[in-house]
Amino acid sequence: MQMVEQKDGEVLTLSLAGRLDGVTSKGVEERILALIDGGARRLLLDLAGLEYISSIGLRVLMLAAKRMKAVDGKLAVSALRPAIRKVFDIAGFDTVLHIVATRAEGVQELSA
Repeated sequence: MQMVEQKDGEVLTLSLAGRLDGVTSKGVEERILALIDGGARRLLLDLAGLEYISSIGLRVLMLAAKRMKAVDGKLAVSALRPAIRKVFDIAGFDTVLHIVATRAEGVQELSA
């Protein structure tokens, strides 16, 4: 799992590439929670490079959304591949997480 951070004004983008599964989810969870605990209040998860997500990976995203809501922040996910989008839709995550088509769109919406 590769994680790359980029700051766009007040928006912190965390780009994930690879597989978000039982092997990688702990590291991703720790990093996301550290960012939120460190003061990130506008977080975009760019999933363009995500090849696979397991139920454990979905749990990480749910935990991130709950933590961000608790600190009155904003979280969005962007650039879902069709297979990942299908998993989100089946799991009902399309109603829980704010999903945008592109990274640029996510940065723009979270900046507002």
